[in-house]
Amino acid sequence: MATDQVELVIGGMTCASCAARIEKKLNRMDGVEASVNYATEKALVNGTAATADLIATVEKMGYTAALPAPPAEEDEEPHDAEVRSLRTRLLVSAVLTIPVVVMSMVQAFQFEYWQWAALTLTAPVVVWGALPFHRAAWLNARHGAATMDTLISMGTLTAFGWSLYALFLGTAGIPGMEHPFRITIERTGGTGNIYLEVAAGVTTFILAGRYFEARAKSRAGSALRALLSLGVKDVAVLRDGSETRIPIDGLAVGDRFVVRPGEKVATDGVVEDGSSAVDESMLTGESVPAEVSPGSAVVGATVNVGGRLVVRATRVGADTQLAQMARLVEQAQTGKAQVQRLADRVSAWFVPAVIVLAGGTLGFWLGTGATPSAAFTAGVAVLIIACPCALGLATPTALLVGTGRGAQLGILIKGPEVLESTRRVDTVVLDKTGTVTTGQMTLVDVVAADGVTEDELLRYAGALEDASEHPIAKAVADGARERVGALPPVTGFVAREGLGVRGTVDGHEVAAGRVVDAGRVVDGDWLPDLPDALADAKEKAEADGKTTVTVAWDGAARGLLVVADAVKPTSAAAVAQLRALGLTPVMVTGDHEAVARSVAAEVGVDEVIAGVLPADKVDVVKRLQDEGRVVAMVGDGVNDAAALAQADLGLAMGTGTDVAIEASDLTLVRGDLRAAADAIRLSRRTLAVIKSNLFWAFAYNVAAIPLAAAGLLNPMLAGLTMAASSVFVVTNSLRLRGFRAL
Repeated sequence: MATDQVELVIGGMTCASCAARIEKKLNRMDGVEASVNYATEKALVNGTAATADLIATVEKMGYTAALPAPPAEEDEEPHDAEVRSLRTRLLVSAVLTIPVVVMSMVQAFQFEYWQWAALTLTAPVVVWGALPFHRAAWLNARHGAATMDTLISMGTLTAFGWSLYALFLGTAGIPGMEHPFRITIERTGGTGNIYLEVAAGVTTFILAGRYFEARAKSRAGSALRALLSLGVKDVAVLRDGSETRIPIDGLAVGDRFVVRPGEKVATDGVVEDGSSAVDESMLTGESVPAEVSPGSAVVGATVNVGGRLVVRATRVGADTQLAQMARLVEQAQTGKAQVQRLADRVSAWFVPAVIVLAGGTLGFWLGTGATPSAAFTAGVAVLIIACPCALGLATPTALLVGTGRGAQLGILIKGPEVLESTRRVDTVVLDKTGTVTTGQMTLVDVVAADGVTEDELLRYAGALEDASEHPIAKAVADGARERVGALPPVTGFVAREGLGVRGTVDGHEVAAGRVVDAGRVVDGDWLPDLPDALADAKEKAEADGKTTVTVAWDGAARGLLVVADAVKPTSAAAVAQLRALGLTPVMVTGDHEAVARSVAAEVGVDEVIAGVLPADKVDVVKRLQDEGRVVAMVGDGVNDAAALAQADLGLAMGTGTDVAIEASDLTLVRGDLRAAADAIRLSRRTLAVIKSNLFWAFAYNVAAIPLAAAGLLNPMLAGLTMAASSVFVVTNSLRLRGFRAL
């Protein structure tokens, strides 16, 4: 079949250069434009080529390719087997490697036949522990390519092979052989030297890095699964005048179904009977539940917080807004620009250069009349000294220390790919509800009429609203209880949808609700006229995007309660810290313009984009990226998930939904926006440490390789410098433990 766009799941990639080669090969096909993402192991192909031809092309390169399974059919954790396998290899290899390193490096532990014990322990590490590297090296060799896997495989096998030669055919196997450190530069035959600690140590270090990388990648599909899990599993359908509960898959367009208070709306539809308030915050970011009545549209997965509703389904399955958002998240993740690790980029020239240099060294010494043993020793020394021992520690140690420190500060970094983005970010997009604000309605102001005290107003209004389940009523009741303590009972309670509530408190007929226009009585005697002072206060509060509740008793308006989604006390300081990092804050929200402007002014954000749908948030991020900006996105709701995935750096508030957290690159466990600034600072610091680690790891290779090629590198000096390089990398990484939050 031919297609305009197809997504393929790619298997067998071991580094970013694998993705680059597959992408290059696909792009050579006629009419094909492909993007291969190593992090998500997916290829997005545009063009008219047959899907079968695309899959065949990838498979000819030695990788696997297949169409993705439907989300509902995917395994819970598709990469679990790979993670478990790497963890087992790492643990077994580490247990076997530690005694080998100790015996090889500490002369006091070198008993009479220690070298044979070391060989016994090293063999499983090199043969079984390093098997993924050997397989990848063989696969790359078949296609004329060399990656870091090639160097790891060649280095460990060469070190192990030479050790076998020295033990069985040289003098290293004699009883009582010692391995002392001699810090000298001299030409040596090498038949009395073994390199088992190099073979085992490098394997274990690299396995550690691969394990942590695989563990991070195993969560790549979790955002999509979390999003789809928001939908309901079954629904109460009205058929022949009675309710029948059926699986959601059996719901068809035109079916009428029932939504009780507290239940999720099963699918997109139109209300036919009943009125209620529907909490749409998970999809729209709107902090106040929307009032719905016959004729109102409702969206699947939103929550009915009021009365019973009968809804007619208008869209089901893949056509619903929830399913569309799932596709947005998936497309945004697949479309992320691939991040190539620095070590892989350098290996593109470093690995082939080392192999050529090792062969050239062997040929040179043979051509100058040196003994085969001396010539081979020099060639082997080049490969061994180039084996990336410190390089294997450079990223994982800094990442482990950085992420560990981040966890202590409530910052979770998902993987090394995240760090590169933090260095380049220049714009930060902030969601409003639940990120800058608390995400919950709160009583923020009390305006009492002449002759009425605030406590009296709160006592009567709080008692009345305490009998209602509406979120605004809950905010009033909670605020009143905090100010005046226990609330009196209410009798004769009546609620009118969209208008308010009334009842008797302490012998007074009390009403609370919304007045449509100042100075106008709603619904006859429901609420009286507002005095000018209260009308002015109401107009000012609503101009700032806040919600007002008018309170009356005994036939007269007695005061006004102002409810709003309150700004977190730390948000203004957080915005200032983000600006200090060179970032331009932009607030994007599904809430109303007036609300957004009011909140933005309070925290110090100049650019505001309000009233946007989830798809529009993605478009906002894309537009900023098209302008050349590198965008970080901070959010907490389902409506933010696709934008978090699209952004160059996604930061999710840990107090938010699982979908947002899974779609993000960084998770801020605390609901404090200041953690976003700390997260970016920590990520940038960790990246700087990784780069300095990589520099010194390569600097060690570059400095030592000429000595090895000259045949002057004493194996013990090589071991010491390699150990010193590793110790430096670890020590440099440990500096991250001193990172402090602002």
